[in-house]
Amino acid sequence: MEQSKERLYVTSSNAKSFTESILTANGTPPDHASIVANSLVLADLRGVDTHGINRIPSYMERIRQGVLDAAAIPTITQITPVVAQVDGKNGFGFVAAHKGMARAIEMAQEFGIGFVSVKHSNHFGMSAWVVQQALDAGMMSLVFTNSSPALPVWGGKEKLMGVSPIACGAPAGRERPFILDMAPSIAARGKIYKAARRGEKIPPDWALDAEGKPTENPEKALKGVMLPMGGPKGSALAIMMDVFSGVLSGSAFAGHVTNPYDPSRPADVGHFLIALKPDLFIDLEDFKNRMDYLYQRVVGSERMAGVERIYYPGEIEQMIHEKRLQTGIPYVQAEIDALNNEAEKAGTGKIIVS
Repeated sequence: MEQSKERLYVTSSNAKSFTESILTANGTPPDHASIVANSLVLADLRGVDTHGINRIPSYMERIRQGVLDAAAIPTITQITPVVAQVDGKNGFGFVAAHKGMARAIEMAQEFGIGFVSVKHSNHFGMSAWVVQQALDAGMMSLVFTNSSPALPVWGGKEKLMGVSPIACGAPAGRERPFILDMAPSIAARGKIYKAARRGEKIPPDWALDAEGKPTENPEKALKGVMLPMGGPKGSALAIMMDVFSGVLSGSAFAGHVTNPYDPSRPADVGHFLIALKPDLFIDLEDFKNRMDYLYQRVVGSERMAGVERIYYPGEIEQMIHEKRLQTGIPYVQAEIDALNNEAEKAGTGKIIVS
């Protein structure tokens, strides 16, 4: 039976303060709570509802079970002038990744490029927020992470590789920046969790059930496997994420990362972050002009039949962001109820619905 589709709207400022209050009540230092809340609310603003504040109940359960250390302080080890490693200390992945990208940016500002490997981390939500952190500093970036098993390798049938996103970005001048954040699966696994929460069906080409059959039932899909985009190409991209994020960092890999919804043991996620100055080879103004020209060529190219508009990577999400800043962020009642349940457990105020 499908749940009500009625949307309840919450302003981004209310969503952020609500999230921060629950985080701090569960032992998260205020500055870390701000990083986590900003990242989750940004996902909701961009329309990536699968990685927004609805993740709070699963994160808090991991804290209560002692498999995520909300108070952990990540440490940074400088390996070479342009390479560093962050030990997330089993704290929030948002905090470890934020500190990692901040160090990558510092190195890039001085040396042109900065590489950071992150180990012993956790789920860090939507990768685009890390890309945006680099963009805000005027940097190009690459953002990799691995994740818990959800995909079979091409030709296999067991969950082995994660639906691990590849993300990157580049600033522009007058036009929108380039922001790519995509999973190697046909759809992000979070969309299946979202459909399950909302009592909705999923397209039949997204996943297989436990018997290896296509399914529109999100609950059955979660017991089966996601399907990679482009067959062996999507599978290979998932393996690449494991190489750079898991093998290289010393974190879990090859199917051993723990699902963020599983409160039984630490996740041990790995990330790999790169910041790059855009004016290493050409003048910065020239770079921005060239990025603007690329944008104009892409969105202005001839359209195929039935297509009204061509969008640049990340553009739709940026447009949703702009709209939701005005209208508020939409949630369904089940999501509001789950969030308020966490507030009751934490002894904090309920979320304010417009």
